[in-house]
Amino acid sequence: MSVLPEHLRTRVSRALDIAAKALLDARSGNGIWVGELSSSALSTATATCALAIVDRQRFAKQIDSGLQWLADNINADGGWGDTIKSISNLSTTTLCWAAFGAASSNGFEETLHRAEKWIGQHTGGLTGEKLAPAIIACYGKDRTFSVPILTMCALTGRLGHGSEAWKHVIPLPFELAACPHELFAALRLPVVSYALPALIAMGIARHVHLPSANPIARLIRSATRGKTLRVLDSIRPSSGGFLEATPLTSFVTMSLAGSGFREHPVVTRGVEFLERSQRNDGSWPIDTNLSTWVTTLAVNALGQGPALVAPSPQYSPPKGRGRYQWREWLLGQQYLTQHSYTHAAPGGWAWTDLPGGVPDADDTAGAVLALRQPAPEDPAAQEAAFAGIKWLLGLQNTDGGIPTFCRGWGALPFDHSSPDITAHALRAWNAWRGELPTTALGERVARATRKAWRFLGSVQREDGSWIPLWFGNQFAPNEENPTYGTSRVVLALAECADRRSAAVSAAGCGGVSPPARISGETPDEPAGGDACATCLRRGIDWLIKAQARDGSWGGAPGVPSSIEETALALEALGKVKGAGIEAPGLESAIVRGSEWLVQKVESGEWTNPSPIGFYFAKLWYYEKLYPLIFTVAALRDVAALDKS
Repeated sequence: MSVLPEHLRTRVSRALDIAAKALLDARSGNGIWVGELSSSALSTATATCALAIVDRQRFAKQIDSGLQWLADNINADGGWGDTIKSISNLSTTTLCWAAFGAASSNGFEETLHRAEKWIGQHTGGLTGEKLAPAIIACYGKDRTFSVPILTMCALTGRLGHGSEAWKHVIPLPFELAACPHELFAALRLPVVSYALPALIAMGIARHVHLPSANPIARLIRSATRGKTLRVLDSIRPSSGGFLEATPLTSFVTMSLAGSGFREHPVVTRGVEFLERSQRNDGSWPIDTNLSTWVTTLAVNALGQGPALVAPSPQYSPPKGRGRYQWREWLLGQQYLTQHSYTHAAPGGWAWTDLPGGVPDADDTAGAVLALRQPAPEDPAAQEAAFAGIKWLLGLQNTDGGIPTFCRGWGALPFDHSSPDITAHALRAWNAWRGELPTTALGERVARATRKAWRFLGSVQREDGSWIPLWFGNQFAPNEENPTYGTSRVVLALAECADRRSAAVSAAGCGGVSPPARISGETPDEPAGGDACATCLRRGIDWLIKAQARDGSWGGAPGVPSSIEETALALEALGKVKGAGIEAPGLESAIVRGSEWLVQKVESGEWTNPSPIGFYFAKLWYYEKLYPLIFTVAALRDVAALDKS
């Protein structure tokens, strides 16, 4: 099918060659992608504070370089955002202000003055009575991040002195960590599933500095403190970094060190992790790396072709090995035993190859998809993929959606089912649909697929968009990113579309002609293909209407565009067209989007990353590889349209 005009077809081909080469050249010596996360003002503030509370004199060099980086990267308005490209926000600015208090602001008086002015303008004052309610209001019922911020402020004297400061810190029921882990979801903890270390450490800190006025609660917490500390030590990864995340590790370290536990192993190993994680410029990233995530994204973006067979230039494979070094590495990252922290079943993948990672649905789906890429018959890859498929099936919530880490944790936003992760799981299941080893597993996948479709239909917004969980846009309403969410769901539904089936009439689908049946249904139990096709049609319409006049996309209509969001939308629409689905304005949107993206590749602007990623507790980041990966995926699908 010819979609692109001839002059653009040639430019797309050349741009794809440039982008694919750049992505392949970004591999490390063992043939995988490690990427580079943005430096984080929030991480730098928390790490600096933790080291200062442990021993200001011992870590003077690290602390001073961290403070200097913060001073050098303060925004023009006097505040800080999570990255150097981020808008100032109250949480990060407050933490930076607290860090200067913990580590002495000598020499940084002007920076401190500007920060205090910014905070005062947004809270009405610097006292605990003004600051604490403002911080709590940012997060509502979710204590995952509001309590750590207030704890750091209390530890650094920013909320006052002595027990008076701790009155502003909400006590956390750390004693519940002494209960069997099977009860955690039922206990409806006030923090998300991955924040158990923070619950324990900061709950203990509040208890030490200001015990509960309730004698029963005070007695229980005193009695269980030793056991919960042992639980904390038992879930500590060998690297010392909880989730490989600087903020979480810093909060745990400073809470214990500031409460009389400086010699505890969790503090000792946490300090070692923070020392290793600091960059040469004095900053810290939000996490060590997303190596598994970006490797699977890169593999899936490059798709089928000889590029994935060739070893990276820096790699000298042992005899008889090396053609698929990324595959060998990826197989080695699968969790084969129950995870000691989340107690996740075997079969999943985390976002990183480092010991602080935790198996999650998005990375498992990405790995399952990557293992489907070209290779000789590989029983090991098949076995791993089938285990991953079963792991995703076991994670599915009763609402049909897929959460990030744990089934059944639904009290707080970052434990909910989410459309972007559900769509990724659908793609993983569908990719292996014809290769599943047993009829029983095929039937499980079919049932799960139907439930997932129903979930996606139930959470689609009136305007046709879907909102993702782990990505946002700082310029969009509510900092949401419907472009990311909608493109991921549209991509999944387009891939699931059975091109061999009869098409639904255009009149019956508002001008769109998607296939009536979606792969995975059984003869005696219809899959609801018509309803699914309607969701797909509405999602396609939203993406087309969200396109800017210049052919690009931002995270939402009317906001600044980015390489990442344009490429994501373009990939989804290219997949729609490739599936034989027609929609008003589809070809025009593909041509205009391709023109914009190709021009950015030709000018060299295409490698400039934007802060669209959310990390834990909605902390912003950007990743150096995202624009490369998403551009390759988009141009590959567009180029394929003129070859089919």
